[in-house]
Amino acid sequence: MTWRGSVTVSDRIFACLPYLLPLIQSLTFGGFLLRQFPVIRVLFIPLSPLISIYQIPFVSLIIFFALFMLVVRNEKISHFIRFNTMQAILLNIVLFLCQIVLQVLGSVPGAGFAIETISNTIFIGILAAVVYSVAQSLFGRYAEIPAISDAVYMQVR
Repeated sequence: MTWRGSVTVSDRIFACLPYLLPLIQSLTFGGFLLRQFPVIRVLFIPLSPLISIYQIPFVSLIIFFALFMLVVRNEKISHFIRFNTMQAILLNIVLFLCQIVLQVLGSVPGAGFAIETISNTIFIGILAAVVYSVAQSLFGRYAEIPAISDAVYMQVR
């Protein structure tokens, strides 16, 4: 859906970049899966410089606020880029909430298998959402993720 105007090639590329944030954040959940299938790690080798920067304390928080304040709230930037940036931020918030749930679940004795299963599910779900969103952005279409896209439309006008 491109009802907010035409989407240029540069808009499409810039709309894909914020999805690196939830992708890198989801790697903490993918540890179990990446250890079982080391071949998948090869796909994430190009992200290793960004992953090392992201591990510096408070960098993720600074990036989060920078994207929100400088991109999402800036109406001079096209709606397409602001929409995709806000959607990536909301995916990151979902990951943060899942991390809290897993920490609480980790205090339950004997919950190792459940934690591993939930972590793998979260990782695969976020990976699928990021791939879908990036593909839709490259085609110049708005990625519609249930519930998240509705919240994004309320935030980005």
